[in-house]
Amino acid sequence: MPKVIAGITMSVDGYITGPNDGPGNGLGDGGERLHYWVFGGPWSYENEPQGGPEGQDAAYLEEARRRVGSVVIGRNMYEAADHWGDKNPFGVPIFVVTHRPAEEPQSGEFSFVGNFEEAISRAKEAAGDKDVSIGGGADVIRQALDVGIVDELAIIVAPVILGGGKLLFEDFTKSLDLEAQGVRQSRYATFIEYTVKR
Repeated sequence: MPKVIAGITMSVDGYITGPNDGPGNGLGDGGERLHYWVFGGPWSYENEPQGGPEGQDAAYLEEARRRVGSVVIGRNMYEAADHWGDKNPFGVPIFVVTHRPAEEPQSGEFSFVGNFEEAISRAKEAAGDKDVSIGGGADVIRQALDVGIVDELAIIVAPVILGGGKLLFEDFTKSLDLEAQGVRQSRYATFIEYTVKR
């Protein structure tokens, strides 16, 4: 049965971006270090990634690509990523939750949806027999956890302390029980996978 899964990378001190994140600086000041695992090593916005993931990093991404049939993201993530150059980076339908869907371009690469519940409903339909991924940012993941629709949660911890930025669980007050499913380790990340207990 298809699942709703959520996954995000954070620092050891709980930040999903460094300070001053936004267009052109999507992961914030120093936040590129969070995604060394995605690009196979150090990179920056001034020096674009040259490599790709290897080992456990590549295995995690490949498994996600196989399972996922659609992705739900928040408007802030879409903006911070500079719209990925107006090209869908995931190869599956992407639903962007925004308060202003009518103002967005309808290019076919992204679908802009006015509320979280509608985005999830449309994503489930689009995913068919595959999983729906809540791709971030933190606000969208918190909403999904708060309404109790997340079946699995992956926290990818990068070996960095950012000291500031956006916290994954800022102002989140709901208590959740998680069951550990496994831990994978690479040079650039620790992948902790949980089932969300109901």
